[in-house]
Amino acid sequence: MYFAMFMLVILLVSGAIWLLDIVVLRKKRQASALGEVADPWYVEYSKSFFPVILLVFTVRSFIVEPFKIPSGSMMPTLLAGDYILVNKFTYGLRVPILNKVFYPIGQPQRGDVFVFHYPPDPSIDYIKRVVGLPGDKIEYHDKQLTINGQVVSLDFIKPYQYALNVNDETGDARAVDVTASRLSEQLGAVKHEVLVHDIMNQYAPGSPGDRLMQGETITVPEGQYFAMGDNRDNSSDSRVWGFVSEQYLVGRAFFIWFNFDQWHRIGQSIG
Repeated sequence: MYFAMFMLVILLVSGAIWLLDIVVLRKKRQASALGEVADPWYVEYSKSFFPVILLVFTVRSFIVEPFKIPSGSMMPTLLAGDYILVNKFTYGLRVPILNKVFYPIGQPQRGDVFVFHYPPDPSIDYIKRVVGLPGDKIEYHDKQLTINGQVVSLDFIKPYQYALNVNDETGDARAVDVTASRLSEQLGAVKHEVLVHDIMNQYAPGSPGDRLMQGETITVPEGQYFAMGDNRDNSSDSRVWGFVSEQYLVGRAFFIWFNFDQWHRIGQSIG
């Protein structure tokens, strides 16, 4: 969000200088000198930067935007270090910065991997999977997801080992090898994989996660979405901080375009 605001400011300033030069400044220079007069440095920079910034700003705001995955909450679908592309128009064209839809196109579908502004702090972008749509009734008990009374099928694939950073008793971070179950899950038309650990998560009293663990059914309000990470027991998601409002939607993740450590992941689609 801050980067988009920075780009918008640079775009407006460079465009204003260029326009001011065309309308006023250039005529004054020509009137006070004989022959051709070189443009001042700030006009030259504005003329050079404005078209480039306009193109980048338009592409990032309305077509596609790159993001980097910072954590393992979406494993095994996405790994920390993946560079992904997000479709910015799938959920409607939005006014930059304000994020208000001015041309509706579509809505998130169950199973989408979507990017959104983190509800407790909208300046941060998060990525999770759409589990619950407006009006859905969600249950999640004993690692089993149920939507509108229908149990979501899970099929065991194989064990999955990875390094997890944890804080020891001194507060220092260290890597610990953990093993999870790699499962295949069907959400709507999307078949994907999730990780489930043999642990019992703890949630703040009264939080959605705590209510789900107590066997309560949660109904997703209108204009809201219930999001979960594919790494089900190592993800801060709607179970922790609640629903994702439609006004916080950014776009749908669809493509891995780079990974410095695992080149074989380049070019993979996200589903």
